[in-house]
Amino acid sequence: MSEKGFQINISKRLGEMLVNSSLLTTQQLNECLEVQKSNGIKLGQILIEKKYITEKQLLEFLSRQFSIEFVEISRLEIPPEIVSIVTENIARRYNLMAISKKDNILNVAMEDPLNIVILDDLKMMTGYDIKPVFAIEREIIEAIDKYYGTKSSKEALDEILQKSNMAEGEASAVDVVSDEEKDKGDDIISLEEKGEAAPIVKMVNLIISSAIKSHASDIHIEPGYKNTRIRFRIDGVLHPQPSPPKKFHNAIVSRIKIMATLDISERRVPQDGRTKLRIDDKEIDLRISILPCGPGEKICMRILDSSGLKLKLDDLGFEPENLAIFSKCLKAPHGINLITGPTGSGKSTTLYSALATLNGPDVNISTVEDPIEYNLEGINQVGVNNEVGLTFAAGLRSFLRQDPDIIMVGEIRDFETMSIAINAAMTGHLVFSTLHTNDASGAITRIGMMGIEPFLTSSTLLMVVAQRLVRSICKKCKETYEVKPELLTSMGVSRALIEQNMKDGKLQLYRGRGCEACAKTGYKGRAGIHEILEVNDAIRALIIDKVPSSKIKEAGKKNGMVTLRDSAVRKTLAGMTTIEEVIRVTGSDVD
Repeated sequence: MSEKGFQINISKRLGEMLVNSSLLTTQQLNECLEVQKSNGIKLGQILIEKKYITEKQLLEFLSRQFSIEFVEISRLEIPPEIVSIVTENIARRYNLMAISKKDNILNVAMEDPLNIVILDDLKMMTGYDIKPVFAIEREIIEAIDKYYGTKSSKEALDEILQKSNMAEGEASAVDVVSDEEKDKGDDIISLEEKGEAAPIVKMVNLIISSAIKSHASDIHIEPGYKNTRIRFRIDGVLHPQPSPPKKFHNAIVSRIKIMATLDISERRVPQDGRTKLRIDDKEIDLRISILPCGPGEKICMRILDSSGLKLKLDDLGFEPENLAIFSKCLKAPHGINLITGPTGSGKSTTLYSALATLNGPDVNISTVEDPIEYNLEGINQVGVNNEVGLTFAAGLRSFLRQDPDIIMVGEIRDFETMSIAINAAMTGHLVFSTLHTNDASGAITRIGMMGIEPFLTSSTLLMVVAQRLVRSICKKCKETYEVKPELLTSMGVSRALIEQNMKDGKLQLYRGRGCEACAKTGYKGRAGIHEILEVNDAIRALIIDKVPSSKIKEAGKKNGMVTLRDSAVRKTLAGMTTIEEVIRVTGSDVD
């Protein structure tokens, strides 16, 4: 379900009909009706979010009630001549897909076939009588991406270049800059003109829109001595993309600097900026970093799409025992909860999910972040600004005078910030933050290296969560294959767990063949794997004794701690990811 939710207004009467059809219980319906009274969300959306009914079950039920056909678009092949009847802009705006035509009747799959206004607009725009059908929202979006993306990025880029009015000499002049010119800087008006040139705007728009449609997290635009390279980070892995000629590189840089209100005449020092775009009725934040390299300036753009932010703990991929520990530590009146992992491991999402779970009218939550990635309603968020002295430590120190209940520090990097966080925890505050360590037990060693006394760590630390993201197998091309049990035993998987997952003496795992939906990779989307070290009395004693992190990890495992490798293996046996992903992501998590 998207952020906008299920669009059809499911009435209380229809809810009662779901009960009569044994799709819901009376208790479930009444619970959802109470939620609806308090927040005004449509009943259908609440039913699906609480997983009392699937979107498919609900649409099939509505199909019978309203005598409107239900269609699974993923099973259809839609001819290009049908797709072309409705423009991509209209399809994305109204979330619909033309699927077939007979005589003057156009069959259109819609999220809300009862919306008369959209039906009238479609009839006026296409000239056809419209016959709506029910379809799952996710499948409509995937179909739009699939069929309107038939023109490849390379074809679109070639078309822009062919129509470009920028002369060869002018484009080359953008790229060739003497050392003397670098020192004094180019004429700003000239650079602005090059950055705003129509083909350059189209190129940058194409790069960004292609990345968003590909669900990329980052865009890399890298200068070479002979060419420009563009790569998207999709599901944690970089993928090369069609690139424009090198002669356009500096003009593209100038355009992106203009978008982020950066100094377009400065090419000698790194610059960081931010811009906000609206694409397909979604607000997208771009964090932009520009780094001078030998051949030119390299750009990295981080894509922040708040509509894709998962704020429910159930959606983060926690193992049942991990979720129980995490939920328990969230309810603690005071103490420190740490999330660890490398950049891009989903730490911010976990932190935001924790804060969203705790957020309410009866608590005061303050955060200091560098930068603020997503805006959360009802939470006081402060962005770090080192130029004016607003550091993590300064923000945290100020929070203690703001009567907070819960504090989140984007990252603990030094003794000062850590000591203030410990002081906050000891004076009755619940503190959340992140560290960069490889596993949960390593965080305790890292805190000690900052100069914090062990007795302070042991008395305030509640839990440490280490996490990673593994790529999920594409559901469209998922297949099974047989492996020898020895493969898993060599990775430290217990024989008992292997035997639990064997059928008829055979062990089957899963993989993706590769299809259009996953760009032939076999993967689509990512899932979290977690290792949670709960700081109980036994762990506190080890912290006081200053034992190595390996000993703490060993003690955690004896207490039932699920390691990163264990979590990944479980997801592999459940058919969510592959054994190759387990090795790639948890290669360092071995005894």
